[in-house]
Amino acid sequence: MQLVKAGLCAFGMSGKIFHAPFLSQHPGFFLAAIVERTKNESQKLYPDATIYRSVDEMMAADDIDLIIVNTPVQTHFEYVKKALLAGKNVVVEKPFTVNAQEAEEIVKLAEEKNLFVSVYQNRRFDRDYLQVKKILSEKVLGNIKEAEIRFDRFRTEPSGKDHKENPQEDGSGALHDLGSHLIDQAVQLFGVPQKVFADVFSMKGDAFANDYFEVLLFYPNQLRVRLKSSVFTKKEFFAYKIHGDRGSFLQERSDDQENELGAGSIPEYGKDWVKPLKNADGLLHYSNAENQEEELKTESLPGNYMNYYQQIYEHIVFGDTLPSPANEVVENMKIIDAARDSSQQQNVISIK
Repeated sequence: MQLVKAGLCAFGMSGKIFHAPFLSQHPGFFLAAIVERTKNESQKLYPDATIYRSVDEMMAADDIDLIIVNTPVQTHFEYVKKALLAGKNVVVEKPFTVNAQEAEEIVKLAEEKNLFVSVYQNRRFDRDYLQVKKILSEKVLGNIKEAEIRFDRFRTEPSGKDHKENPQEDGSGALHDLGSHLIDQAVQLFGVPQKVFADVFSMKGDAFANDYFEVLLFYPNQLRVRLKSSVFTKKEFFAYKIHGDRGSFLQERSDDQENELGAGSIPEYGKDWVKPLKNADGLLHYSNAENQEEELKTESLPGNYMNYYQQIYEHIVFGDTLPSPANEVVENMKIIDAARDSSQQQNVISIK
């Protein structure tokens, strides 16, 4: 196999859980470099990777083909530009950038350099999202009229992460963090909306960046899609609620890859490595072709973040479709910008 040499810009939670395990287990990648400014934590797990003390030092290495920018969002614009100018292809963590203007500038530079930038929208590979996508493709719900997607947490105390919670930092807060997942899934399922109305604020108070949002997306044909997140949600059963003129589908947020990876699970290339579900995680109620009411418990198939890096590899080696390309995810950033403006102005914002 052609070997793609990859370098990680950081070895925090994102690097340890979402990137390094997959790069190290995929036979087409070699995890060649990791940036650790002061520590050597990666050496035990990845002894063949060179440790660099700065992103600039790693980007200057001639033998690295792919840079993974998994640093705080406030640095994405600077580091992705540096990687492109150094002649490297890039995977950048979500959220892509702080705003759409930065995203558009990166897309333009990548095109000029004939390089690619892919945004790590890993939730496209969650079992729950894939099940919703499957149900919609089967069209058993008829014409979709309303959808709600939630991503909730119960984190009432500050995390101490300034880049995520300081309201003075551009790009901090739940709208960029969890909102980038929900907006991406909504766009993948239903397309780019025409207009946005949003309520975005901090339940913990003005000293903290937004930790609550409700974003309403307006689509043609009277479709409305609502995206919600709160850090004061102790229990929320169904994360996806899809309603059409022939039925409804309710789906739990059942993907557990993040927790399993955090607990030390090692993903296996070419296999479904996650633990099986103990119970059904969805409920489908619809009118069948004979107008009879049917209600079924459904069980989603395993998700696998390895499929993201498999698609990256196939793009590099075979020229296949790039997953979540930057020019596509620019639309997500426009929606985030519109949601922020809508909340501040208390007005409906059109997507341009």
